[in-house]
Amino acid sequence: MYVLLGAFLCVAKERGTKMKIFGTNVFNDSVMRERLPKNIYKSIRSTIDNGLPLDPGVAEVVASAMKDWAIERGATHYTHWFQPLTGLTAEKHDSFISPTDDGRVIMEFSGKELVKGEPDASSFPNGGIRSTFEARGYTAWDCTSPAFLREEGSNVVLCIPTAFCAYTGEALDNKTPLLRSMEALSKQALRMLKLFGDEETSRVVSTVGPEQEYFLVDRAHYEKRMDLVLTGRTLFGAKPPKGQEMEDQYFGSINERVSAFMHDVNREAWKLGISAKTQHKEVAPGQYEIAPVFSLTNIATDHNQLIMDVFKKVANRHGLVCLLHEKPFAGVNGSGKHNNWALATSGGKNLLDPGKTPHENAQFLTFLCAVLKAVDEHAELLRASAANPGNDHRLGANEAPPAIISVFLGDQLSDILAQLQNGGVTHSIAESRMNIGVNTLPLLRKDSTDRNRTSPFAFTGNKFEFRMVPSSLSIAGPNIVLNSIVAEALCQMADRLEEAEDFQGELKKLLKEIALQHSRIVFDGNNYSEEWVAEAARRGLSNISSTVDAIPAWVTAKAVALFAKHGVLSPTELHSRYEILLEHYSKTINIEAQTMLYMSKRQIIPAGLKMLQSLASGISAVKAVSSVPVTVQEGLLIQVSDRMVNLDRSLKALEIKTKEAQVIGEVFERGVFYRDHVFTAMANLRMAADQLEELVDQEYWPLPSYAEMLFRL
Repeated sequence: MYVLLGAFLCVAKERGTKMKIFGTNVFNDSVMRERLPKNIYKSIRSTIDNGLPLDPGVAEVVASAMKDWAIERGATHYTHWFQPLTGLTAEKHDSFISPTDDGRVIMEFSGKELVKGEPDASSFPNGGIRSTFEARGYTAWDCTSPAFLREEGSNVVLCIPTAFCAYTGEALDNKTPLLRSMEALSKQALRMLKLFGDEETSRVVSTVGPEQEYFLVDRAHYEKRMDLVLTGRTLFGAKPPKGQEMEDQYFGSINERVSAFMHDVNREAWKLGISAKTQHKEVAPGQYEIAPVFSLTNIATDHNQLIMDVFKKVANRHGLVCLLHEKPFAGVNGSGKHNNWALATSGGKNLLDPGKTPHENAQFLTFLCAVLKAVDEHAELLRASAANPGNDHRLGANEAPPAIISVFLGDQLSDILAQLQNGGVTHSIAESRMNIGVNTLPLLRKDSTDRNRTSPFAFTGNKFEFRMVPSSLSIAGPNIVLNSIVAEALCQMADRLEEAEDFQGELKKLLKEIALQHSRIVFDGNNYSEEWVAEAARRGLSNISSTVDAIPAWVTAKAVALFAKHGVLSPTELHSRYEILLEHYSKTINIEAQTMLYMSKRQIIPAGLKMLQSLASGISAVKAVSSVPVTVQEGLLIQVSDRMVNLDRSLKALEIKTKEAQVIGEVFERGVFYRDHVFTAMANLRMAADQLEELVDQEYWPLPSYAEMLFRL
């Protein structure tokens, strides 16, 4: 009994500790309320909650309180933490220490230092906005996202989320246009709410819950694989005897080593105020997923960047490596992010919640139709927001949505959409109860519709799930697009309704028109099927299979007009991103190609030669002492030799294509050449190497196999 009581108390203490650590490293609302004067606290809350301009006088007081709080927790430095167009985060650490005239030091941090920083703007991707000799750039404090402490061993740094812009004012980051898009969305959503008689809502925000998929591998295996080290994915690797065909990975039991990793990830995430909620095994061996609770889109974006960083650092402590590439292993599922997007009012109401009788909820139907209109009219732009080289390996396979943008609504809402097309909505498909057939099991509430995991943009009860987003990508880009295109749809709808003499009558007409014009984007069936590909083409829906083909959507006349109208991205900023994305694509493929050449010459060919030498020596030795047949050895020798010849031929072909690509000047043409020629040559070299791996003795093969990496963790 005493043992059980002791165990219970230990568990209770552990749970209490977890509750206490949540948000301990965040300068959050409770800390501000405690440490700031009441008038200062009210002022900054007004800025955060209502999107009002920041009072310059507030910064000095906040800086002092923030410094004291950070120093009490061991911080010696601070940094303006920002998100340049690398897709990663950046930081430059400055000490709180300032020297005094008497040779001592004091700890200082001013409002000026809080509000503004000055990193180099020419060394980050800028798409021609900055030249090498034009280095000045600025970071600006984003007070809507709370500051936090990063613990790096015994070192503690105060991180201040900021936006990053050039000296000439253009945004050089993901945060700035994301915040602009949130303001644009709020402005247009408020117009619509006022038409419905809502005068109380002061702001509408988009919220996001990004599920994150990832792989874990043993660090010892990782360090022997130059492809993983340099590119994040395996460029070589023969198919293992077992993959995921037994379907025994998904939601399977988590071993102790991975469980310990997840435990530490949760602790680090909770300290940073990241509400990591769900964790489980994914479909592929060695693949896992974590899902947080919803938060404001800009905060969710910050948190997702942090959680990816936490994964890598915690994995290192456990002798593991976290792989965030979309397709680190061929032949098994890749990784993505499920970007769960919704709209909420300042009063906490979810505008995408249909309620129990959605056919009677005209406001919900209006926002639903706005999303359908937005996705249909800007499908190419939404596709471009989820494009990167890694995702080209993943989209369209039976593990991720296809490259065709469509919307899944489910039985209930599809039925309502059909009623709208006929001019009137009279009923909704109701929920029911399901009896499983065992008396001791409860009756289960059956939702009014099933889920569709093959849809790239699916309604899932009270939100839309954009499933196409790549696992390594910042979620800022997809949400910039989502916020902006829905803002534009709401703007067009509000323009018309504000002029109407009969609001209800005009709204009924408008919703019918949208249902008729944009129903082509709705598809509730199997997105993997060949029939859907043909049907999508018949409907006129785009099927953009590659990143190179997707990127130009950022600079079409329609996209330029959209972003300029809502003040999200200027034409200059859009063209810079176009250049950056295409350069990134070509550089990524080039690095992969060069890595394949390096590994082939220094590791794979030498392994094959050793195998040939061993076989030849063995054959000679047997022939020298006996007349025993050596047919098997000679046959194997010929096979290995043939595959070595094929490998050498493929290697030389890749070298030629890589050199040809590097002299192409125009950025789009270079990207097309890398896709059509270099990537094809890479695939041929991989096939040759993988065929050789199947014959070479494990003693000689220098790379850990797929079986070792995926199943020995």
